[in-house]
Formats: sequence, structure tokens, C-alpha cells
Amino acid sequence: MQTIKKAFRFFVHFGWQEALSCLFPVVIFAAMAFTKVVDVPYIPRYDFLLLVCLLMQAVMVLTKLETFDELKVICVFHLIGLALELYKVHMGSWSYPDEGWTKLFGVPLYSGFMYASVASYLCQAWRRLDLKVTRWPRSYLAVPLCVAIYANFFTHHYLPDFRWLLTAALLLVFWRTTVSYTVDKRIYRMPMVLSFALIGLFIWIAENISTLLGAWTYPDQQKAWTIVHVSKISSWFLLIVISVIIVAQLKHVKASSKTRPTPIS
Repeated sequence: MQTIKKAFRFFVHFGWQEALSCLFPVVIFAAMAFTKVVDVPYIPRYDFLLLVCLLMQAVMVLTKLETFDELKVICVFHLIGLALELYKVHMGSWSYPDEGWTKLFGVPLYSGFMYASVASYLCQAWRRLDLKVTRWPRSYLAVPLCVAIYANFFTHHYLPDFRWLLTAALLLVFWRTTVSYTVDKRIYRMPMVLSFALIGLFIWIAENISTLLGAWTYPDQQKAWTIVHVSKISSWFLLIVISVIIVAQLKHVKASSKTRPTPIS
């Protein structure tokens, strides 16, 4: 009975912290769902979503749900995501078929916030769950791996897809790395690679919800919605690696500038 009570307390506390960390993505999903069933007058759907994202970002900062340092990280992700969107839409990987005033080369500007919301979740969860990473790989290993993973999203249209080779390199570089997190004053640990996989899986689930709500459309969803292919989990797995590496490296640099020792926290 005591074990059940502890498990229940864990899931309640962990679920609440995760829900708070997901506030930005939840608002975006809610706006997508709303505009799916309600035709907002006087403004195209994509532009309405952009206004919601801008307003939510302002609220997050003004209410101190996000720090200014976290906002800077989120802006980096917005630019990284928007660059990827511009390229992928140009290559026909997916499309945004609706009209919009704020579309740039076929890409609505709100799309960058979908990547920024992932960064928001990472920053929020890192702080709320008091994440600490031990045995973080050297920068000369982590940073080039991050660059190679991001580059592969572009180059695989012309060169072989190296995602599985990069995944193998990832396992090799991060095999000793663990992450600890605090839930209800108790510390838990897991392999860092496992956390990458779990977050990638949940983002894939969120991607299915997003495409169902018409956030964007894959070529095989043009006539009718179908589940996003499971191979996309590997893409999100690698993309979340980029996200975590960027956040962790920035935290490591900031900690080093303050002469604070590792682990990264």
C-alpha cells in the first residue's frame, strides 16, 4: 500500500511539473484546435496563430514563467526551426496549404514557435525538476555532433541519410552520460540517451495531433489525414538531441563564466 501511495505521489507531482513546463506548447495546441473548428474573422488562421504565440511569449516573460536567459535560448531555437522549415517546405517534405499574410516562401512565421515551444519545455523542465547532468561529453565531441545532426536534415536530400550512423555516434558519445531530476524531494536518474528517446516519442505523438489539427500537411496527408510515419520518431530523437546539447552547452558556458563546477544544472 505504501508503494502505491509513493507511486501516486510521484506521478501527481511529476505530472504537475511537466504540465507547467508544457504551458507554451499547450497554448499553441489549444489555438490550433480553436482555429480548426472556429473561423476567426478578418485574419487568416496562420496569422492568428502567430499573434497567439507572440502574446504567449510576452506573457511567459512578463510573469517570469521564463527568465530572460531562457528567452534568448528560445529565440535561437526559433531561428534554427524557421531555417529548417524554409528548407523542408522548399524541398516538398511538407507544406502549409492555407493562406496567410505572414508567410515567408510558403512558411508561416508562427512555425518557428513550434520549435521554440520545445526549447521552452526543456528550459522549464530543467529548472522545475532541478535537472543535473553528469559525465557530459567534452565540447569538442558534443558540438560537432550537434552540427552534423542538424546538417543531415539538409544534406540527406542530396547525400545518403546518415541518421543511423549519427545515432551510433550519439550512443558512443553519450553512453556514460546520466541525468538526474527531483520529484517530491526525491532524486531519480536515467541514462541521457533514454531521455532523448522518450522526449522524441512524445513529440512524435504531438506531431500527430498537430497534423490532425492542420498545423501543416505531409504529402501523404493531402487527401485525408493519416498517422505520421513512425520513422519520424528517429528524426525527432535527433532533433531533441540538438535541443538538449544547445541548452546544456549554454548552461555549461554560463556556469563556467561564474566559476561554478560541473555537473550542469
